[in-house]
Amino acid sequence: MRITVLMGGASDERAVSLASGAQVAEALRARGHEVVCWDTAGGEIDREREAGLRDAGVAPSPPPPGLRDQLASGGLRELAEHPRAGGADVHFLALHGGAGEDGTLQALMDAEGMAYTGSDRIGCLLAMDKDLSKRMMRDAGIPTPAWMMNPESADAAEAEVGLPAVVKAASGGSSLRLHLAHDRAELEAALDDARHFGDHVLVEAYVRGREFTVGVLGGETLPIGEIIPAHELFDYECKYQPGMAQEIFPANLEEGIARPMREFALATHRTLRLRHYSRVDFMLDAEGGLWCLEANSLPGMTSNSLLPGAARAAGIDFPELCHRIATAAVQER
Repeated sequence: MRITVLMGGASDERAVSLASGAQVAEALRARGHEVVCWDTAGGEIDREREAGLRDAGVAPSPPPPGLRDQLASGGLRELAEHPRAGGADVHFLALHGGAGEDGTLQALMDAEGMAYTGSDRIGCLLAMDKDLSKRMMRDAGIPTPAWMMNPESADAAEAEVGLPAVVKAASGGSSLRLHLAHDRAELEAALDDARHFGDHVLVEAYVRGREFTVGVLGGETLPIGEIIPAHELFDYECKYQPGMAQEIFPANLEEGIARPMREFALATHRTLRLRHYSRVDFMLDAEGGLWCLEANSLPGMTSNSLLPGAARAAGIDFPELCHRIATAAVQER
């Protein structure tokens, strides 16, 4: 197949996306596909730069604030009219955050009749908006920690969800702008920092326990993984820097816990109208209670990311995983 990998963009998660896209491109070529890489904020990426992105990996610190997506319908037409990238059988979305994951790009591609991997505009929108997704999970009987949106004060947040509490952007990813507040002073500081970005702020009850992730591929769950971060939270550094987290696939879990976790993962995937693949994250508390944190409509796709790790545990190597995702998008067209 002729495949164009869309990557980069100008969201806060640009660095993660570039790393994902460069590795996806190499994996797809290993399966015999003809691949072009395209930065939605900068155009075609040649093979030399692509190799440099693979070698560089993800920077140890998140990008500076203030980036904004530059994608517009005119830019998409530029892609569609490109002699090589525009004639693709399918566009593999290795974008994270911003217009590449919130449904904006997906709506534009639908309007242009372009085939693409991952969820459509509705699924992306629902998964990206943590308030909406948690409301839908709660209504579907999927347990999720208590939360509130845009508290007027630290007093209001503490009264509603208690302490410790997790403060995060309502539409963020890659654990950017994520804070764990143990006391009132930390909660006030976290709220001040979150408001500085101009996004909606979500304050969520902190669940102390073991962290797990469940990948969904083709409507079926992959082996469950356990995440043991070096920090108290699975933050940006722990996610992307070597040695900062243990990721165990398959997780050592009794079937009495693993089964409902898989069921909740599938229920979340379907409730949020996701397609092709996703990753759903959970906490298991000391009493054995399961709590769904969020769903990722376009999870990280470096070869060392969580979804590829789950696939390997199922006997699916990284090139085959990328091939299956691309094939699913073409078959659905």
